[in-house]
Amino acid sequence: MSPETVTLRPATVADAPLLTAWDRQPHVIACSSDDPDAEVAFDGIDWADELSNSDYELTYLIAEVAGEPVGVMAVCDPHTEPSHYWGEIEPDLQAIDVWIGPPEWLNRGVGTQMMAQMLDRCFAQPQVKAVVIDPLNSNVAAHRFYRRLGFRDEGRRMFGDDDCLVMRLERDAWEGRA
Repeated sequence: MSPETVTLRPATVADAPLLTAWDRQPHVIACSSDDPDAEVAFDGIDWADELSNSDYELTYLIAEVAGEPVGVMAVCDPHTEPSHYWGEIEPDLQAIDVWIGPPEWLNRGVGTQMMAQMLDRCFAQPQVKAVVIDPLNSNVAAHRFYRRLGFRDEGRRMFGDDDCLVMRLERDAWEGRA
């Protein structure tokens, strides 16, 4: 099977029902929580509100293949985002979240394309020196995926109730990949 071509477009409030539906998928729940009783990902975020919130530079993008939505990405500056989710973190970084919505799109290469496109966008900004991510510590498949892209382990960290592995990709590692 040839790889699908992924395109990224800005998410809009019209995408809220789609994201809400994806948040009920078991694989999406599993990437967002270690709670075995969780019935929805991301604590049941109100996507219409989230996508219309313009308080800071948090950008959501929808990944599509041939016009069909297959995933979503979020990117922000972890140093300036107002919730201070990342705590005390240095400037000149970007933080990314990525997930595939429909289960039939898992393991088809779209996640790799999504990440590659977003990393290219992040590093196109000359001030960005690295990108950070925070998969759950229990999500070893995600750790392998990110390591293949060049991310290195920074260490475990609790984000609220979530035990995560913070990982980091330096600009020179991304630009020097084969």
